[in-house]
Amino acid sequence: MTVSTKIILGDCSEKLKELGDDSIDLILTSPPYADQRRNTYGGIHPDQYVEWFLPISEQLLRVLKPTGTFILNIKERVVKGERHIYVLELIIEMRKQGWLWTEEFMWHKRNCYPGRWPNRFRDSWERLLQFNKDRKFRMFQEAVMVPTGDWAKTRLRNLSETDKVRDESKVGSGFGKNISHWLDRRRAYPTNVLHMSTECGNKNHSAAFPEALPEWFIKLFTQEGDWVLDPFVGSGTTSRVAQKLGRNSIGIEFHPHYYEMVRSGVDKGKQYLIEKRKAYEEDRRR
Repeated sequence: MTVSTKIILGDCSEKLKELGDDSIDLILTSPPYADQRRNTYGGIHPDQYVEWFLPISEQLLRVLKPTGTFILNIKERVVKGERHIYVLELIIEMRKQGWLWTEEFMWHKRNCYPGRWPNRFRDSWERLLQFNKDRKFRMFQEAVMVPTGDWAKTRLRNLSETDKVRDESKVGSGFGKNISHWLDRRRAYPTNVLHMSTECGNKNHSAAFPEALPEWFIKLFTQEGDWVLDPFVGSGTTSRVAQKLGRNSIGIEFHPHYYEMVRSGVDKGKQYLIEKRKAYEEDRRR
């Protein structure tokens, strides 16, 4: 299968208008946070952030398929000793725009380096907000299942009779079904907290995704041949991972330096996939 990886130079608020309606299966991106990356992207003050982002999210709503998903990596900013509420304001305004705020994931940065502030502690997490156009969206949960682990040996050792039937109470068991069904299972569904280390130091970019992050969401919400969009592609992590997983992708980047860097990486990735495919075909003929 041939994979298409497109990298576009320009402002995503304009370049998104060139994409077709209902054409994208997954949007996964991390735009510049409020007042961040001033030297590269200019920086947007928290008070103006919602106004700046809404025209972009309007275009994203248009290009996303009804069955698709939008994952937005974003983080609050502390202003004058208080957390600014621009992220919460953005959620509210996007809901008015037509988006459904269906889930919120937390990215726990396992290797967050230490720091000290007089009135707070260092953040070791970031938000990953999930938005959809329709409540019936595609989701392939089995693709991201994790080993059940040794906890099941103790926690599920002594089950009550209630645990052996479906829990219909308002409180719920936490499993939603007969808990005893999980005794012999080797894999379980993950939580909405993702424990992943950052990889900023080796990608020549101030805010690079760890590859595991887009990989997890691409597996969860797409299949081979689907289209993935990152309108703030940065160092190109989303595009590279989509390419490796056999997904078509579009990345938009405003900064010429990063655009050229991503294009170079994509070209190398294409050559790698071609060579890998040739080796596979040769093995089949033997």
